[in-house]
Amino acid sequence: MLSQCAARFGETFTLRIVHEGTWVVLSNPEHVKQVFTGDPRVFHAGEGNQILLPVLGEHSVLLLDEKAHMEQRKLLLPPFHGKRMQRYGELMAAIAGEEIDRWPTGEPYRLRPRMQAITLEIILRAVFGVEEGERLEALRDELRKLLDMLTQPQMLLFPIFMGPERLARFGPFQRMHARVDELIFEEIAERRRASDLDRREDILSMLVQARHEDDSPMSDRELRDELLTLLTAGHETTATALSWAVERLIRHPDKLRRLAEEVRAGEKEYLEAVVTETLRLRPVISIVARRLREPVEIGGWRLPAGVTLTPSIYLVHRRPDVYPNPERFEPERFVGNPPGTYTWIPFGGGIRRCIGGSFAHFEMQVVLSELVKRRNLEPSRPEPEPNLRRAITETPRHDAEVVLA
Repeated sequence: MLSQCAARFGETFTLRIVHEGTWVVLSNPEHVKQVFTGDPRVFHAGEGNQILLPVLGEHSVLLLDEKAHMEQRKLLLPPFHGKRMQRYGELMAAIAGEEIDRWPTGEPYRLRPRMQAITLEIILRAVFGVEEGERLEALRDELRKLLDMLTQPQMLLFPIFMGPERLARFGPFQRMHARVDELIFEEIAERRRASDLDRREDILSMLVQARHEDDSPMSDRELRDELLTLLTAGHETTATALSWAVERLIRHPDKLRRLAEEVRAGEKEYLEAVVTETLRLRPVISIVARRLREPVEIGGWRLPAGVTLTPSIYLVHRRPDVYPNPERFEPERFVGNPPGTYTWIPFGGGIRRCIGGSFAHFEMQVVLSELVKRRNLEPSRPEPEPNLRRAITETPRHDAEVVLA
């Protein structure tokens, strides 16, 4: 639909959506830059993300704006510092390796559910800091049920017809969350009592020790909302991006061969380029949103307050003036050529850029590295897999089905 609108109306066009009002879709990098660098008092991303309120809660960094957003963002950023993040590499590799070694050989096998298992386990261990045992099993099971339900395509019907605020108060929806909330609050309480808190490396332990500007700790509800935000934003998305990486690689055996050879030789440049190109060609989410609090002029158009500006990740990444042959999977375009700030935006941009973006990029490299070192991969069918929309993400229609050797 985005492609058809762009072909018919040009790089900027208007959509009107139930419960969402007027959207102005942008795909010119200069216009995208204006949005990402605009005054956060005028460009409200939290308001633009209200559809996520029933799932994430009112304290989620994704749903806050202005001072409240910046304060919460400052609390969440330190655990994702580059050096600290690298320490998770060994844990990620171990989790991925154990999972990959269990996969069957010689038969069609769908990888997306297994990538979900890997990314969920990484979040449970690196973010929640839950160790092996009954608590890990219980949390894993309940989160899996919640995530499976939230990513069903028909789930979009509820916020569309009810609106996010009514859905948040909807009894069946609240009951669905109750068991997950109970387990998360138990984990928070256990972590507050931990005697080794200052020596733990997991993100929950760091957040428990974080302090607001007035030196007050994060409340249990704040912690719960941010944990669910990190889970929801970092589980399904990363698993889907990994699935797309495999789906593209198996249909370009020369690129898969180069990747495997360079990974086995201990090189990382092409690996990083493969991840970057996957996120360009198959972004997991198609758009980002900013609700205007005041009138703004962009591209010669005077836009009124209340309009939602919608930079389209999908359309920006397919501009032939930026990416020659944009429909081709060509990791080589990023070898020795880092992507542009406003022309490669899978994690959004500006002060609202995804906090876990670098974590996800690194995690994809670790998991892909383990996969190509341990297994040979072939497609189970010759034709490429088209997009299938699952809630707000775009996934391979056949779940990245492969034959492993």
